[in-house]
Amino acid sequence: MRLLEKTRHKFIGDKNFYKMVLAIAVPIMIQNGITNFVSLLDNIMIGQIGTEQMSGVAIVNQLLFVYNLCLFGGVSGAGIFTAQYFGQKNHEGVRQTVRFKIWMVSLITVFTIILFLTVGDPLIMLYLRGEGTAESAAATLRYGREYLQIMLPGLFPFMLVQVYSSTLRECGKTILPMKAGVIAVFVNLILNYILIYGKFGAPPLGVQGAAIATIISRFVECGIVLIHTHRHAQDHPFIQGLYVTLKVPASLMMKIITKGMPLLLNETLWAAGTAMLTQCYSIRGLNVIAALNISNTINNVFNIVFIALGESVAIIVGQLLGAGKMDEARDTDNKMIAFSVFSCVMIAIMMLLLAQFFPLLYNTNAEAKTLATYFIMLTAVFMPQNAFLHASYFTLRSGGKTIITFLFDSVFIWCVSVVIAFILSRYTSLPVAAVYAFVQMGDWIKCFIGFMLVKKGVWLQNIVS
Repeated sequence: MRLLEKTRHKFIGDKNFYKMVLAIAVPIMIQNGITNFVSLLDNIMIGQIGTEQMSGVAIVNQLLFVYNLCLFGGVSGAGIFTAQYFGQKNHEGVRQTVRFKIWMVSLITVFTIILFLTVGDPLIMLYLRGEGTAESAAATLRYGREYLQIMLPGLFPFMLVQVYSSTLRECGKTILPMKAGVIAVFVNLILNYILIYGKFGAPPLGVQGAAIATIISRFVECGIVLIHTHRHAQDHPFIQGLYVTLKVPASLMMKIITKGMPLLLNETLWAAGTAMLTQCYSIRGLNVIAALNISNTINNVFNIVFIALGESVAIIVGQLLGAGKMDEARDTDNKMIAFSVFSCVMIAIMMLLLAQFFPLLYNTNAEAKTLATYFIMLTAVFMPQNAFLHASYFTLRSGGKTIITFLFDSVFIWCVSVVIAFILSRYTSLPVAAVYAFVQMGDWIKCFIGFMLVKKGVWLQNIVS
């Protein structure tokens, strides 16, 4: 009985605890939820045009996902310091981290645009080497190229939103990014309907219309976040005098680079690893690309809970560490990880029950729909595992343990997950769903490592004192 009470006290919080966690997590969930739900609707719209169009857009979005996570890694390194500076109420420290973020995202964006302009076609063609007709592969390449060329200007507003929104969240201000994101996705949805299908007198532009709608919505989101933040400077002290200079003190820059570079490399290599996994699966044919696109879009809607709770760990635990409250940070972290895993058990059950119905929304062939159902069901089975890994990752990151997170995340995906996928896809005749399952099972090793690192408390560290 005493053991049960001790376990309950360790992993279950009181009413005020969950109010505090949900105050941070719910706005992130709402923003991500609406964004991913509208992305689902966008995806269905493109999927109604044809399999090649859907696959071309899916491949480009997989490549842009690498860029997105590069940005995330670029701002997250500085974000560790932002959260801890904010916990100390050091607004000048927060301001300096924002300046670093601006430099970092600008460099990443310029490099990405040059890369896509020079080798965009060969990157897309990496995913077109599986089974399928030459005509289908050529059409997929053409649609992917059209989509990518239009998407590139939208990287500039996207990078600025990442700087501002990440800083606002790290300072506990999650409402504005949520509102801006919600408005942007509805703009995207409406414009998609008009431009993809040619409604209200507009010409039907297909995948080009989808790209145009996306970049317009990104400029809308950027305008809302930047204008509101600067107009309400009294509520956001870090913005006051932000652009008086863009210089970052050399000592702080070296600290951020030391802590943040492994994080940037981690996000980049992890995203590249997921792209490589998709390439391995695509060896089984173009229908796999279509099925993964359907599955990933649906999964993103359900993943919002553990993603938001993971980000909340970084914010809440990071602030406690910055304030020097180590015991409270450990206790809070235990309860947040348990809450994330339990929540995802419930969501996974719901996802399993609905898995067979989602692919029916798409205008694609029967094989792609069947594969998509298998992928959705497998993702549901492994969702609690992924929730634990996500929360563990952000726990380690909150204490500045970026070398460990680099090994934990990107080194693992390349040395274990990609190796499993590469060998099984090329040297066995296993069905692609079985290959996918074995890759997920490889993460059991990662779960054990994460559990030991979190339990040992290697992340209990104040890095800004």
